[in-house]
Amino acid sequence: MASIRMLASQGLKVSSQGLGCMGMSFAFGPPKPDTEMIHLIRFAVNELGISLLDTADAYGPFSNELLLGKAIKGIREKVQIASKFGIHVENQLRTYRGDPAYVRACCEGSLKRLDVDCIDLYYVHRIDARVPIEITMMELKQLVQEGKIKYVGLSEASPSTIRRAHAVHPISAVQLEWSLWTRGAEKEVIPTCRRNSQGWNLRT
Repeated sequence: MASIRMLASQGLKVSSQGLGCMGMSFAFGPPKPDTEMIHLIRFAVNELGISLLDTADAYGPFSNELLLGKAIKGIREKVQIASKFGIHVENQLRTYRGDPAYVRACCEGSLKRLDVDCIDLYYVHRIDARVPIEITMMELKQLVQEGKIKYVGLSEASPSTIRRAHAVHPISAVQLEWSLWTRGAEKEVIPTCRRNSQGWNLRT
C-alpha cells in the first residue's frame, strides 16, 4: 500500500505515489475503453492505496476529467483530485491563458466534468507570459476563498514565477519533470520549493 505524506506545509496529504490519468484518454495511442480505465483507477485506489489522481482539462480535451468523474463515484472520500487549466486549444492552435475570466470558466467546467464540489489541487498547467502571474493567482485565491478549490499548484514554472506566485497565495505543489534523463530542476526549481516548504509532484 502506498504511504501517505504531507505534500506541503499547507496541509495537503496524499499518497507517495499518484496516478497520472492522461494516457487513459489522451496521447500515447488511442483512448482506452472507459470501463477498463475505471476499473484500473478503482483498483489503484482500493487495492494499492493510491489517493492522488492527476488530470487536466487539456487531456482529451475534457474527456479525461469526465472519465475520472465516473471513476470516483462512491470513493470520493478516498482520493485527492489534481486538475489543471491554462492550455487553450482553438482551431488546432494551442495557446496559454491565465486571465481571470478564463481561470474561473475553466474551474467551473472542471467541477462539472469531475462532478465534484471542490478540486483538491488546482494547477496552472502552463504560464501565460502575457498575464502577470500575480493576476492569475488573485483569481485562484478567490476560488480558494469560495471553496471551489483547496490548494494551488504550478506546472513547469520558473523559480522566479514560483516566488512571485507564492507571494500572492501559498503554492502547495510544483509539477515538474525529474528523472535520470532530465536533471535541470535540481539547479533552482527544487531548491526554491524547499525554501518555500512546497511539495513537488514529479513526472518521469
